[in-house]
Amino acid sequence: MTATSELDDSFHVFDTTLRDGAQREGINLTVADKLAIARHLDDFGVGFIEGGWPGANPRDTEFFARAQQEIDFRHARLVAFGSTRRAGAKAADDHQVKALLESGAQVITLVAKSHDRHVELALRTTLDENLAMVRDTVSHLVARGRRVFVDCEHFFDGYRANPEYAKAVVRAASEAGADVVILCDTNGGMLPAQIQAVVGTVLADTGARLGIHAQDDTGCAVANTLAAVDAGATHVQCTANGYGERVGNANLFPVVAALELKYGKQVLPEGRLREMTRISHAIAEVVNLTPSTHQPYVGVSAFAHKAGLHASAIKVDPDLYQHIDPELVGNTMRMLVSDMAGRASIELKGKELGIDLGDDRELVGRVVERVKERELAGYTYEAADASFELLLRAEADGAPLTYFDVESWRSIAEDRPDGSHANEATVKLWAKGERIVATAEGNGPVNALDRALRVALEKIYPELAKLDLVDYKVRILEGVYGTQSTTRVLISTSDGTGEWSTVGVAENVIAASWQALEDAYTYGLLRAGVTPAG
Repeated sequence: MTATSELDDSFHVFDTTLRDGAQREGINLTVADKLAIARHLDDFGVGFIEGGWPGANPRDTEFFARAQQEIDFRHARLVAFGSTRRAGAKAADDHQVKALLESGAQVITLVAKSHDRHVELALRTTLDENLAMVRDTVSHLVARGRRVFVDCEHFFDGYRANPEYAKAVVRAASEAGADVVILCDTNGGMLPAQIQAVVGTVLADTGARLGIHAQDDTGCAVANTLAAVDAGATHVQCTANGYGERVGNANLFPVVAALELKYGKQVLPEGRLREMTRISHAIAEVVNLTPSTHQPYVGVSAFAHKAGLHASAIKVDPDLYQHIDPELVGNTMRMLVSDMAGRASIELKGKELGIDLGDDRELVGRVVERVKERELAGYTYEAADASFELLLRAEADGAPLTYFDVESWRSIAEDRPDGSHANEATVKLWAKGERIVATAEGNGPVNALDRALRVALEKIYPELAKLDLVDYKVRILEGVYGTQSTTRVLISTSDGTGEWSTVGVAENVIAASWQALEDAYTYGLLRAGVTPAG
């Protein structure tokens, strides 16, 4: 369906996650995946969503058919991608050009060769015939009511080799009726100053409306995109989270954030920028890739502060160590607690967790020393907020938070002569005055312990039935005798509405895992509002 965008047509945010982004190694999108991502992108408010190449493969053809029927686009226009007609043919007779028309998309992006060597070696045709292919295909689609964008592939490399021919391709597309001609840094080798100089010259010499498509092979795709905007480009092509071939494309989210927050351009509908972090993570879930924790603006570490000096300044004014208010992009400031923490870090973290430390400098000092002492032993609290909160509450209350008392536990791993394996764990504990002994088998000794602890506690605390262990990481810390090295375990647990991490450290992986499991279940009961046993 046709989008009802709230923005004018003076500047385009064009997303190509579903086509160019899908070329990233490890991404293999189903039609359902593409539909889900398209909904997220439309919700974010981009102006154009390039859905793929209809006619090139059955999946993209099906996507366009279903998208037209199943998605009520509120902001975005769906774009079909294809190439100029074949050499020596007519656009009206070209099967892939017909497929573009049959896709139902009202906007079409054509890829055209703009590097003379690519024309001669890849297309195996003449430079004049390539210009004719551009003119014929663009004019044919425009005559049939389609809005046409033209991607000038390898433009910057082509401009370096033969600037007059590269500009001739831009003129051919524009004069034939292309709405925007996009200059593509296909190999990703350009730098911002080079991009700005070339875009400015081409704009002055051709008068065409220009866009930019930047790959990230030099790590400059976002900077190159913004440099093109500085030079007069009014159309930016990006992908969500920078997905794309090789090392990726210009990342949609920092580009949009920079345009809105640094340039003062409204390129999204009102209020949509605050959805950016959510949209970024939702798309990462669909493509089944872990969201980058250190991604600008939307990463969980984008506004995380660790150094005590930073925390002291942030306590006075958060803007002293943050370039924007994280809420503008739907993110939050986080205080990381580590052996670098000072009093200000602990006070701010306590406030973040809803624990009022007041003016108790002695308490804060004890927590600081406790953190430093335990991190020296191998614990890490910047990655285990739940374990830190339990530590903080224990210091504040004068005793650990207790829902159960463990009498003993053991885990047995058995290898049998027939090659099979068995893992069994037994847990003995007290909860609410009742002694419980539970045994369980599992897929490995840690899983067996987890199951035995769950069997024991769910009888007393049914709230634990909602808990799932969602991640488990082991790290061997530096030691003296190899296998006697200290082991650190980080466990992530979810109750369906939130997720938390706990840490355990010991000389063996089973004991470290047990510590992290104890904290995980204790924190889960705290989140559930269960009153401690004592």
